[in-house]
Amino acid sequence: MAVERRALLPALVPVLLASAPAHAQQRLVPRRVDSPEGMALVEALRGGGLVMFFRHADTRGENCDRSYRIGDRAGQRNIGPEGRAQAARIGPALAELGIPVSRPVLAGPVFRARDTAEIAFGAEHVAVTDSLLADDYAGGRLAWVLAEHRRLFAAPVSPGGNRILVGHRTPAIMVAGESVGGRAFPEGAALVLRPLGNGFEVLGILDLVPLPGGGFHMCG
Repeated sequence: MAVERRALLPALVPVLLASAPAHAQQRLVPRRVDSPEGMALVEALRGGGLVMFFRHADTRGENCDRSYRIGDRAGQRNIGPEGRAQAARIGPALAELGIPVSRPVLAGPVFRARDTAEIAFGAEHVAVTDSLLADDYAGGRLAWVLAEHRRLFAAPVSPGGNRILVGHRTPAIMVAGESVGGRAFPEGAALVLRPLGNGFEVLGILDLVPLPGGGFHMCG
């Protein structure tokens, strides 16, 4: 049975202002689309103008990063078979839910982020950018990478679409705060943000294509 939109929207309450002090932040809970909170996020995304920051897909059981060199696939932690299947479901899931996607989708150059985006949305619709680098690949550019995350989280989005970003959890924690830390942000899930121009609001985390027992690798 369809749930009326007016019943869903009260569940969508901004839980974090980007400027809120860390001690005031409460840890988020990832929401599935079959929950009232998840459907409230879906309803908001259907209206466009928001940002979805996807964490790369499932990497459980894969080798941990070794070289920390962009372009060195063998030295990186890659998405595994379940992660590739998970990524392949993301694009169709957004379409089925009626969530509009602005193109190009932006993805970091570390293969687990890039592969997730290209499998989910098609390589022809993806632009790879160092702005979405993983923190441990940024080297001396970490401050710039975090500033780029803030810019992409805060810049206005044209109505009728949502900005789609694919990257890594740690930069999101460093920019959005500890509310998205711990086990709040599983692999393959999306941080949903409302851009404010000079900042952003975190609306929640949508676990669009959850995997049983998935979401977190064992690498340090």
